[in-house]
Amino acid sequence: MKLNAKIPEGPLENKWSHYKDQAKLVNPANRKKLNIIVVGTGLSGAAAAASMAELGYQVQSFCFQDSARRAHSVAAQGGVNAAKNYQNDGDSVYRMFYDTLKGGDFRAREANVYRLAECSLSLIDQAVAQGVPFAREYGGYLSNRSFGGVQVSRTFYARGQTGQQLLLGSYQALMRQVNLGKVTLHTRHEMLDLVLIDGKAKGIIVRNLDTGAIERFAADAVVIATGGFGKIYYLSTLAMGCNGSAIWRAHKRGAFMASPSWTQMHPTCLPQAGDYQSKLTLMSESLRNDGRIWVPLLENETREPGAIPEEERDYYLERRYPSFGNLAPRDISSRAAKERIDAGFGVGPQKNAVYLDFSKAIKEQGLAKIKEKYGNLFSMYQKITADDAYLMPMKISPAAHFSMGGLWVDYELMTTIPGLFAIGEANFADHGANRLGANSLLQACVDGYFILPYTLANYLSGELKTGKVSTDHPQFEAAEAEVKSQLSFLADIKGTKTADYFHKQLGKLLYDKCGLSRSAAGLKEAIAELKVLSEQFYKDLMVPGDALDMNAELEKAGRVADYLEMANLMCYDALTREESCGAHFREEYQTADGEALRNDDLFCFVSAWEWPGAALEPVLHPEPLEFEFIKLSVRNYS
Repeated sequence: MKLNAKIPEGPLENKWSHYKDQAKLVNPANRKKLNIIVVGTGLSGAAAAASMAELGYQVQSFCFQDSARRAHSVAAQGGVNAAKNYQNDGDSVYRMFYDTLKGGDFRAREANVYRLAECSLSLIDQAVAQGVPFAREYGGYLSNRSFGGVQVSRTFYARGQTGQQLLLGSYQALMRQVNLGKVTLHTRHEMLDLVLIDGKAKGIIVRNLDTGAIERFAADAVVIATGGFGKIYYLSTLAMGCNGSAIWRAHKRGAFMASPSWTQMHPTCLPQAGDYQSKLTLMSESLRNDGRIWVPLLENETREPGAIPEEERDYYLERRYPSFGNLAPRDISSRAAKERIDAGFGVGPQKNAVYLDFSKAIKEQGLAKIKEKYGNLFSMYQKITADDAYLMPMKISPAAHFSMGGLWVDYELMTTIPGLFAIGEANFADHGANRLGANSLLQACVDGYFILPYTLANYLSGELKTGKVSTDHPQFEAAEAEVKSQLSFLADIKGTKTADYFHKQLGKLLYDKCGLSRSAAGLKEAIAELKVLSEQFYKDLMVPGDALDMNAELEKAGRVADYLEMANLMCYDALTREESCGAHFREEYQTADGEALRNDDLFCFVSAWEWPGAALEPVLHPEPLEFEFIKLSVRNYS
């Protein structure tokens, strides 16, 4: 199958305008006849559902949480990017486009990335109109700060709660449409399968998590906005409920998965304190604006940080990347931290962290200014660690965070299944091999508010004559039967080990062999070990209770079953990409000074994978990346 990205013709800066000018429309009377399913109520899902309902479509919105407000977008802290150039420091749409493309190690489509930068201008106006309380300067103008991988200040923020504030904006827009009767909101419902009729996405099978009942829902198009799958590592910055099941079930129905091995490790998380932990806590990347990262020059240092003089400290990011220093991109900063920790210079009780030090910033700017910028983050740190970061450095460490990979989509955000769209972190589209900080909230909002209303209408204009689909259709019956069969099978294994046990084993295996660095030998070992772990899972899984009742352990089991299959694809993807790029660092492919070594001649493509069936090797469909408007270069932050 040859992939068609559907990139519009013309100059880079005109592609999106050209698309909107040529896209087919649906008139207001016909919109009322069309039904759309949106799975997920985070920033992208809530924005999409509210926007489509505002236009007049009938929308059904689904989330597994007890409220749409509990979507994990709420956890994002540091900010959202936009090329407004309010600081007059040289920013522009083109510079943001180039920073994002370079940050992703030139492994994303030019057209998608430029559109992201272009639409960023409108997003800030939209958010302000919704009442998002962005930080402001003394004179009332919106404030900006810097983030990793850039040399300008383009990040708009609401202290350390930017995701929460943006989500409240999209949530109120969504609930307004619910109140108007244009959106039907289904909380505590989890998508377990996608229904295809005549090759098109026409509905979903869901499980009511309060009753265990299996339910069917039909629509003219389906939008998946369920976020990323970083929780596959078990210990991650994501909430326990986050999962990749919706996109994986769609993948098994024919939607290609793109670049699943490109998973970002965030450099500023709290280090693991013990085996009892189920997640790690993210400390906003914004802290790297004023915090300096260092480790002791001596191995196995036992002195307190305040007792270590300046000349015995290694500010390794400033030393290795003087142009960007502590604001080097996340993948580079995370690998640099791991290198120092592995070399024996780690700090903390388990020697698994590095220092993030604010003493210089406090001395220069004053304690009050630092509290004004980061007070809630310092309070959170103290609640968790009992340490006062105003008096001593924070301890931070890399942790699994964001999925650059996801469902393959074209320029219209449609997957390889007609009528199935994927938006936000559920798709692969905008970040290449590494995401720059504060581009996540941007992509989620832009996809839902500004892109999908055009591209989905373009698709739906051709569905007006196809007729309504009933949930009594044989394909719905077959899909429901498959879902019930799998749930019963998992519940009936009656082994001795919980789903969490297998999830922990999987997470450690992946972190060790498909994490911050990978090797051919390690990846081959991981694939073999995954097979053994999967066999053990299906022989010794313990799920208490019944398949048709409320059963949280059964929910976990289904998600871990999907993770085991997804992990196999991640390792295949990492093994076949014989280069280092962004978050994918193959130990065999690095420069003399330990930096990533790309191979543009052989691997300048997006890896799109087809599900071949159980126990078979995945099938690769490369999408070549063509760079018409920029010149590929070595990614250098020195």
